[in-house]
Amino acid sequence: MLHDRILCELDTDTGERRSSGGIVIPATAAMGGKRLAWSRVVAVGPHARAVESGDRVLYDPEDKAEVEVQGEVYVVMRERDIHAVAADRLADESAGLYL
Repeated sequence: MLHDRILCELDTDTGERRSSGGIVIPATAAMGGKRLAWSRVVAVGPHARAVESGDRVLYDPEDKAEVEVQGEVYVVMRERDIHAVAADRLADESAGLYL
């Protein structure tokens, strides 16, 4: 990866979800607003400062660029397109999210 680019695995767990009350929400249900998505970072460019391989990142799936590498589909984005980072290395500091 070059500059501040980040390569992430596409999250295949976009099926049905459960609400906090236990109600099952099917994958075909329309959302009223934008819904952000989580992905796991696979590779990071040398100028990315807050993200490392293995971190989970929150991003807007409408602003993604997909690429296929050896039959696997990945998402390429810039570090500035990430809304939050969840990582075990950040767990000792506050909530574990870098916002």
